[in-house]
Amino acid sequence: MNWTDERVEKLKKLWSEGLSASQIAAQLGGVSRNAVIGKVHRLSLPGRAKAGGSTAAAARPKRATSAPRAPNYAARSVTRTVTRTAGATALKEELAVDLAIDQELQIDRNIVLPMSRRLELTELTERTCKWPIGDPLKEEFHFCGNDSPEASPYCTFHARLAYQPSAERRRMR
Repeated sequence: MNWTDERVEKLKKLWSEGLSASQIAAQLGGVSRNAVIGKVHRLSLPGRAKAGGSTAAAARPKRATSAPRAPNYAARSVTRTVTRTAGATALKEELAVDLAIDQELQIDRNIVLPMSRRLELTELTERTCKWPIGDPLKEEFHFCGNDSPEASPYCTFHARLAYQPSAERRRMR
């Protein structure tokens, strides 16, 4: 299928009206949705206009998100400039982020931390703990490697960290 000047003009007109690539392909005939998308890209056409526009998306209030943080830092309010892209335009908006209030940190001094066997990925078996330790991009990265129960990928210590009861997770929030 060749793109004649007439078909290209019709494509530009339909695209600016906000029709989808599938709808344009059906109106042009003899061309696939992907062919329309490829031609739009090669013509460097702007993002297509919204056909009719959805009021549901505009009416929905936006939630403020707060960044996760360690519980021992003081609560503070931070304002950040965020660049978001919407179609072919970039919008800057100020977001005020309120960080959560400090939670009491309970330190249990009776925790016994097991010694790691420092295994590489290729040394792991079905019966060794697969808890990663360190940064995977650093040379000192390794896995715990201690013996694990048959039904768990982790040793007893790391299984307690990985699988917390839901009541305990709710209490920590």
